[in-house]
Amino acid sequence: MKKIQNTPESYVDDMLKGIYEAHKDFVKPAGDNLRCYHAVQKKPGKVAIVTGGGSGHLPLFLGYVGQGMLDGCAVGGVFQSPSAEEMYEVTKAVDNGAGVLYLFGNYSGDILNFEMAGELAEMDDIKTCIVVGNDDVASAVKGSENVRRGVAGIFFLYKCAGAKADEMASLEEVKTLAGKVGSRVRTMGFALSPCIIPEVGHPNFTIDEDKISIGMGIHGEPGIRVEPMLTAKEIAE
Repeated sequence: MKKIQNTPESYVDDMLKGIYEAHKDFVKPAGDNLRCYHAVQKKPGKVAIVTGGGSGHLPLFLGYVGQGMLDGCAVGGVFQSPSAEEMYEVTKAVDNGAGVLYLFGNYSGDILNFEMAGELAEMDDIKTCIVVGNDDVASAVKGSENVRRGVAGIFFLYKCAGAKADEMASLEEVKTLAGKVGSRVRTMGFALSPCIIPEVGHPNFTIDEDKISIGMGIHGEPGIRVEPMLTAKEIAE
């Protein structure tokens, strides 16, 4: 597949340099680390909301940093979790004195690193808490919602939690609302073709041209089944 890029290794950092240059009035990196992405403007006394995750899902995750939504984002490599240190740096950059909510998808690497970042933040007297998006019904049966993957449904958590924080609600109130929204969001993924990670250079799975994968994850995780191509109405059904 043809791709316009410099080198596969520089793909994410080149993207971030362009965003910072084009939108310098709105976002900037924390210090010299391009992958610690946060809003320029801060609102004293407001709960800050931080997300994070691997690149390759745009506009997730950094595309929702802005007024009334997220305050910062730790940016990982393509399909790679950001480091705990990057999450910690973003936390310090966005803290307004009212605590920080970590709001991200249900993936083990992200959970581990955000927990570590929270421990580091607590040492700086920055209170943190976690809400995990787990909306993907294809990844676990009813009754096991806690292990479901977080995918596109996290958008609604960003919007609602961000609006609540903008009303100067407390950290506990913002956390409670985000959890309530998450408990009511469900998504199902459908894939028509595989993706190609820039540094790999070839698809990591295959789907026949006349087939559709039902329930595939956002990194190419196996879905429920592969079927002959469906119409839009059949997919919705």
